Amino acid sequence: MSLLRDLKAKVEVDTAIRSTADKVLVLRFGKSDSSECLPIDDVLMKTQEQLRNMADIYTVDVDGVPIYTQYFEITYTPATVFFFNGQHIKIDWGTPDHTKFIGSFQSKQDFIDVVEVVYRGAMKGKLSVKSPLDPTSLPKYDLLYKDL
Repeated sequence: MSLLRDLKAKVEVDTAIRSTADKVLVLRFGKSDSSECLPIDDVLMKTQEQLRNMADIYTVDVDGVPIYTQYFEITYTPATVFFFNGQHIKIDWGTPDHTKFIGSFQSKQDFIDVVEVVYRGAMKGKLSVKSPLDPTSLPKYDLLYKDL
């Protein structure tokens, strides 16, 4: 089992986004020492080898890259963001926020299914895809808006 690659600085995240070609780029935002990130990291590590031809998977520490944490409005961790050829791919999870997945995937197969849907949609030029996961099995959270 190989360890997940960690991006520690904005320039590393920028390089990963720009240089990943014809593959899904998966960025898991969170804290490496957080118990909330352990379940998703386990799923990501176990699927990394299976998805090596379709996806590159990285972890990003929310404290190390605050500009992206703010840009993607990451208030809950872990949060997973998907890119393809430098484009942010939005996924309709059945929630108000299509920019990221909050929480952990229930199984390896759930994560593989999401990456496959993103890959196939992106190869057809789509920047937004529908989640293959059952909305009732997704983590629930409330969006908080400041100063409205």
